[in-house]
Amino acid sequence: MLFDMVAALTAVRDLGRLREIALVLAKHGFGEVLGRMGLGNLAPKTTRPDAETNRRAAWPERVRLVLEDLGPSFMKLGQIASTRTDLLPKELIVELKKLQDDVRPVDLGAIRSEIEASLGASINDIYAAFDDRPIAAATIGQVHRAKLRPALPPASARPSGGPDGQRPPTTSPATDAIEADVAVKVQRPGVRATIERDIELLGFLAAVLERSVAEASAYDPVGLVREFDRSITAELDFTNEAANAQRFRQNFEGHPEVAFPFVYKSASAKRVLTTEFFDGLGIEQAIERGVDGKKLARMAVRIIVKMIFEDGFFHADPHPGNIIIRGSIDDPVIGLVDLGMVGRLSPELRNKTVDLMVAAARKDSVAVADALYAIGRPTAKVDMPTFRAEVALLAEKFVGLPLREIELSALIRDLVATALKFELEIPTDFMMVGKALMTLEGMGRELDPDLDVFQEAQPYFLSMVRKRFGPEQLGGDLLRGITQFAGVAHDVPLHLQEVLDDLRAGRLEVRTVETQLAPGLDRLGRRLFAGFVVASLNVAAGLTLISSWRFRVWGAGLLLAAAWMAWAFHVSRDAMRTWWAKGKKRR
Repeated sequence: MLFDMVAALTAVRDLGRLREIALVLAKHGFGEVLGRMGLGNLAPKTTRPDAETNRRAAWPERVRLVLEDLGPSFMKLGQIASTRTDLLPKELIVELKKLQDDVRPVDLGAIRSEIEASLGASINDIYAAFDDRPIAAATIGQVHRAKLRPALPPASARPSGGPDGQRPPTTSPATDAIEADVAVKVQRPGVRATIERDIELLGFLAAVLERSVAEASAYDPVGLVREFDRSITAELDFTNEAANAQRFRQNFEGHPEVAFPFVYKSASAKRVLTTEFFDGLGIEQAIERGVDGKKLARMAVRIIVKMIFEDGFFHADPHPGNIIIRGSIDDPVIGLVDLGMVGRLSPELRNKTVDLMVAAARKDSVAVADALYAIGRPTAKVDMPTFRAEVALLAEKFVGLPLREIELSALIRDLVATALKFELEIPTDFMMVGKALMTLEGMGRELDPDLDVFQEAQPYFLSMVRKRFGPEQLGGDLLRGITQFAGVAHDVPLHLQEVLDDLRAGRLEVRTVETQLAPGLDRLGRRLFAGFVVASLNVAAGLTLISSWRFRVWGAGLLLAAAWMAWAFHVSRDAMRTWWAKGKKRR
């Protein structure tokens, strides 16, 4: 309720932006939706949808056009919504995946001011060179190439190798290299305030849409906005991305197939992020230079599968734009950048996800149904025999197919749709796993049509199963269970003694809660209130009538008529009772 009130106040304050949203919706043929939401007056009656757009474009495409016209915040919302295959129709997901960050670069003067304000120093003191032309411009920030000045350690920490005590040059990114080649990601000035304003307006519109358009509630618009709020808020703080990069580097230490950029913390803050610059090629360029596409596909699968099923910490958006191919033609290295959006799996959810994948690989429909039920959270009682039968029917699509021909993305999408049909709520983290695997599968099969994702992932699944049922894990679980049981066994006598003491002293009370009592009393209270209001109005009307001089003329006759009706009713009631009593005696 508080969220709705704040959003409504914000909508009034930002009426100009709300009117702009209404105009764009009307332009692309959503005037009827505005009318049902009660916002039709915000768009002039003369506004007509673009005839050409409506004639050629289906509604999912028009949704995408609306988001593009409304700017960065709405485009980012569409990108995040494209991961919710559990909620949104397939045709809409296809359109939302087309949304790409395509925004104009910010003026260099504003970028320099942002860097200096965030880092508390002149840009010339931080970077030996700074390229004015951005190498990437996105919704939240833009990236420039630069050379970082060396940061000397305190005199006591300097190595003694040179006569002047200077640290010898190094090319290792693990230290502040002399004039290191870096990428500087700078947050667009004012983007936080813009996004926060749009989020509040989106919250207001989502709440109105959910209440006024019945069919929209199936897509949980308020939930989507809240998910967007959490995701975008994390991305607005670049220290989160710095921490993600550090964790990825630790998880993949000793893995030569993948690289993550080193973060220079001395030149980073909440709105500025300075990282090692990855000088490499895009996937298509690397293949043109002679890199084996099949090898890259298998490497990418191994990397993402390790992230998800071994580490439980994974890149949530591994599309080709975030991949840079480094190294040589024979020994390529996959560099992963843009680490702001990540997913996390708890050990428990990770084990359940592995169970689902193993069951799918074995084509055991009962095990698939049980694993899916364990992943979800039932919001209503689930008829398990019917649920298993539905999953078995779904499994017929891939029974008999070789593993390399099974579309993992389609399998996950159908499983999630089945879960929702039986009112199983799927965790957002699992949906992010599905989105990452779908992106990976699509990219991998473009590089290698014969790619077998299950085959590449099998070693990790087997490793997870061995760890779960190995002596070390079982011993830890047993020890944890014994510890918990010992604690309970120690506390039970004390709690039992307290209950007996309360019973002996007469302090023990037993209370029952009638679940239907509160709603019944509420209805009764509303009816009594309505009755009192009506009765008060009647009394007021009667007093007004009595005070009128006309009442003296015909009021006496009205009272006599009422008395006669009461006497007639009394006499007839007595006569009916006498007749009924005589009839019973005859029978």
